Amino acid sequence: MKPAIALSVAVGVAVAFVATIALYHADRQTRTCGPGSGKMAAFQPAEDPTPLPDVSFVDGDGTVRTLADFKGNGVVLNFWATWCVPCVAEMPALDRLRAHLAGRGIEVLALSSDRGGAAVVRAFFAKHGIEHLPVTLDQGLSAARVLGVQGLPTTVLIDGTGRDRGRLVGAAEWDSQDAISLVEDCLIGRQQ
Repeated sequence: MKPAIALSVAVGVAVAFVATIALYHADRQTRTCGPGSGKMAAFQPAEDPTPLPDVSFVDGDGTVRTLADFKGNGVVLNFWATWCVPCVAEMPALDRLRAHLAGRGIEVLALSSDRGGAAVVRAFFAKHGIEHLPVTLDQGLSAARVLGVQGLPTTVLIDGTGRDRGRLVGAAEWDSQDAISLVEDCLIGRQQ
């Protein structure tokens, strides 16, 4: 093969490779995630992922935080309460999910709607061995109202650009392989 032809073929292959990678990443950024399968069959992907309002909540130290504080990271945002039986059932799995995803660009937050505040949540975490989840509070259900949460537990998956990727109403096995795969599919690679 002549050097000019070989060079043309090599350049053509390189261009095709780069174009394929670009299309793959563009598709990962725009397609909806899910739907859920197996243990996550109840997950409802957002039909048109749209940016969420920058809701606020309070951390265990009393500091007001917002979703904007997590920009660039995916967020698994769970709404729960210590008096909610299905919420109590899924909390250990959410704790294990947070431990599993540590350092991967995904934050797991469980916003408690308990009126007793951080002390009630800390006592619950201690009693149930919850070690990885931070204490976070949805005081007055303000974040739940803004995001249209109608029941507990509800979990919203939010990508790194602040878009709603979908939600699951009801308890789930968040540490199952089905859940981990769903969270990774919806949130990893969407942080641009």
